[in-house]
Amino acid sequence: MKMFINIYLLMAIFLSSSCEKNTASSHISLPDSNTSVPEEKEHLTVNSTIADVLAHPAFKGFSQYVLPLEWGYDAEMPLSRIARLLPYHNYVDAERCVGYLNQMIDTVASGRKIYYDLGREDAGLFFFRGRPGAPFAVICPGGGFAYVGSIHEGFPHALALSRMGYNAFVIQYQTGSAQTACEDLAAGIEYIFRHREELQVDTAGYSVWGSSAGARMAAYIGSYGTAAFGAIQLPRPSTVVMAYTGHNEYTRQDPPTYSVVGSSDAIANPNTMRRRTEALQAIGIPAEFHLYPNLRHGFGLGIGTSAEGWIDGAVRFWEEHRK
Repeated sequence: MKMFINIYLLMAIFLSSSCEKNTASSHISLPDSNTSVPEEKEHLTVNSTIADVLAHPAFKGFSQYVLPLEWGYDAEMPLSRIARLLPYHNYVDAERCVGYLNQMIDTVASGRKIYYDLGREDAGLFFFRGRPGAPFAVICPGGGFAYVGSIHEGFPHALALSRMGYNAFVIQYQTGSAQTACEDLAAGIEYIFRHREELQVDTAGYSVWGSSAGARMAAYIGSYGTAAFGAIQLPRPSTVVMAYTGHNEYTRQDPPTYSVVGSSDAIANPNTMRRRTEALQAIGIPAEFHLYPNLRHGFGLGIGTSAEGWIDGAVRFWEEHRK
């Protein structure tokens, strides 16, 4: 099935003062300076640099995918300025981002594998384990198909879901086109199905989540299925969760869909998401639309904003439709 996918590459937006929070140190407790800590367990701080992340033993073999570096970068830039790597996003908190990285470091130090290569160019899965045998979600970060913003709207979501007991994957995909990104996503879902016993996940009633460009990916998989993007034919997700996107396509086969957006989003028109939700409802597909006041594009989990806690509503919706 050949599809023509409209790719939207946005002009870079300047960061406002609320986009970046500079702090002197991470909220993660660091070991005493006199304590010897194995290198793979050493925590990062907001004063650590991009070079420190790339060289960290815990991320060996996939460190280039931990931060959005597709546009190029200054290796000596401190993580306190991490928002500069995410020009399409807002409310990026450097301290929280470093905390997510340190939780991943701790996972690797405990002996758990967190990255699975898909055998495709720049494509893989980050795995955040929940309960053995629990259902899984795949999360698609955005970035205008120019970068993959996992640090802001991939890892945080997966960590939150794993704490709830769900198995969560974050797709690392090749940038450049929506078509290629969706092919990587389909390959990732196929990988999970083929390795479900090894990964200890339940494949029944899985969900696909996406933000911005990633929401387009989630919607395309929900509308057309994995086979349309080069993978084997697999069951469609039981639920699609979409955050702040201008995507307006849908089919009568779309899964139940949960949508969130901010009222001040200048990139993804809230009315577009509202109309799509109403169109799905009109043909009998369960769908919810949630609008949050005074909120710009790329709010991630929305911590400290009017959208804080939206992920709980999305999980509730997923559970309602999972079976």
